[in-house]
Amino acid sequence: MHITFDGQTVIVTGAAHGFGRAISINFAARGAHVWACDVLGDELIETQRLCQDAGGICHVRTVDVTDEQQVNALVAEALSHAPTAQIDVLVNNAGGVRGQVGQPLEQVTLAQWHAIMDVNLTAAFLCSRAVVPSMKASRRGRIINISSGAGLGPSLTGIQAYASAKAGQINFTRQLCHDLGPFNITANNIAPGFVLSNPNTQRQWESYGEAGQQALVASIALQRLGTPDDIAHAVLFLASEYAGWISGQVLAVDGGR
Repeated sequence: MHITFDGQTVIVTGAAHGFGRAISINFAARGAHVWACDVLGDELIETQRLCQDAGGICHVRTVDVTDEQQVNALVAEALSHAPTAQIDVLVNNAGGVRGQVGQPLEQVTLAQWHAIMDVNLTAAFLCSRAVVPSMKASRRGRIINISSGAGLGPSLTGIQAYASAKAGQINFTRQLCHDLGPFNITANNIAPGFVLSNPNTQRQWESYGEAGQQALVASIALQRLGTPDDIAHAVLFLASEYAGWISGQVLAVDGGR
């Protein structure tokens, strides 16, 4: 199976590190024109360098994907430079727990709830809405949302908003599948298992202690944690022509649980 994206325009959100960086590098190495965005501008520069080292094209922009105007401006700029005059692939990867930790429900503030819902669910809505007109016009497109095992059951983080947002994102994907299917646009979701991909997951891992870490690894069929490339490779498949009749699905990339 040989997968390439020569000349395609790909937007990746949350691309400063972790999954987003790995996804950007893998697309760039396969010929895509990548537009990588995040709020972490300094780390985006490193993502760009790594994409270029892989022989690819990567434009980076500092964008808050919870801001409608910033999202629309990014998509408009990417479209103005797109070789195919459309956005071919959108990867809604931005998300996370915004530095929060699990706490009793009665202690969760409304601001904390909205912060996580906005970056994990509302951002996916804003970015998808922005790219859909060009995809509909060309009658082709791929939308891939990065959810979490937390969207399929209780979250290891213990954060109620995170579990709720990721579950909501999964059903948002299923709805997109039916709304966009008549235009030959697919929408799929990847639910990663535990991967040491950013400072938050590193802190979470360390909080388990040696016994908890061993128990977590033992619960995984393949007996190892995942890597950002494990997630990126699944994205490549769902974005490729080989997945042209796959839509509305949730692919758990978790080593077997």
